Amino acid sequence: MSLLENSVLAAPPHAAQPLAASDMHWEWVATNSQRILELTLSHLYQGVVPVAIGTLIALPVAYYASRRRDRGSERRIGARTLMHLSSLLYTIPSIALFVLMPLILGTSIISPLNVLVALSIYSFSLMVRSGVDAFDSVPDSVHESARALGYTPRQALMELYLPLAVPVIMAGIRVATVANIAMVSVGALIGVPSLGTLFTDGLARNIPSEILAGVILSLLLALLLDLLLILLTRALTPWQVATVANRRRLERRA
Repeated sequence: MSLLENSVLAAPPHAAQPLAASDMHWEWVATNSQRILELTLSHLYQGVVPVAIGTLIALPVAYYASRRRDRGSERRIGARTLMHLSSLLYTIPSIALFVLMPLILGTSIISPLNVLVALSIYSFSLMVRSGVDAFDSVPDSVHESARALGYTPRQALMELYLPLAVPVIMAGIRVATVANIAMVSVGALIGVPSLGTLFTDGLARNIPSEILAGVILSLLLALLLDLLLILLTRALTPWQVATVANRRRLERRA
């Protein structure tokens, strides 16, 4: 048996020691509250703006794909190809896309614009699929009624199809928002400031409270934004709220 093997076998096992309260360095959170607030606002900005941009670009594409799927076989194949290509964008690793952005945009490696553009691409990818499902959820009877009443395509879209598609669209936005809040932290690996900075800095300086603060704030941001989107969905779809209330009233009577 070699000397190295003997030393390894002879070495006593090291039991994992629990962190003491003093090891957490809770005072760091209090003394750096302003810095934490700035990182939280930066994280929020980088997470929300790409969802808005991606959604605005994706909805026209989704409507086009949804309409083409109802027509000839060639157009149907083209719509499916468009949907598959947009879905493939989401398979690109986020860290790779963040690193590629400076080469494409000509920006600094630590520019927040890199994260904004990359997450807009991911949001676009998610919202194309959600948008197609949303427009497909509009009943055929609505399309027939719109044609019978002489609606122009633009009128039908803005006054009928889009309002009826709102619940599914908002469900997709909720998914995209929570996903973006999680992925923004990856940008800290290339130096873009966000709550992910608390992870990398806390790990490098061995400050567990800094890492924990980043985890808790990221979770709270995701929960808060999801709650706000739920309330916004209810405000945009009052007929759904009324339908649910009537259904519950009928169930109670039964």
